[in-house]
Amino acid sequence: MADTSINKQQVIFQYHDVSASEAIESFTKDKLENVFSRFEFVTRADVFFKTENTSSDETGKISGIRLSAPGPRLFAESSKDDFQAAVSESVKELLKQLEKRKQTMKTH
Repeated sequence: MADTSINKQQVIFQYHDVSASEAIESFTKDKLENVFSRFEFVTRADVFFKTENTSSDETGKISGIRLSAPGPRLFAESSKDDFQAAVSESVKELLKQLEKRKQTMKTH
């Protein structure tokens, strides 16, 4: 398990039946940098990588990302044919959730 800090935000990687990869961690940090810079209230990201046997060639590499922010934790998971695509999809889903969270924070 690797622990890396981006400014004051923390990114923690966990691998389940997958070898650790500096390339995928670097790619993920780049994607999360956008999240951290747009939503300063996000303090931590837990990133999970695992593989799953599927009948489809387009799935099986799973990326899950859990964000710590005010309120309930945010989570997105995606299964694609490679980890980069899964991370991209998970981050895209989290950005949608964060926009909604930001709107509810403004109304209070």
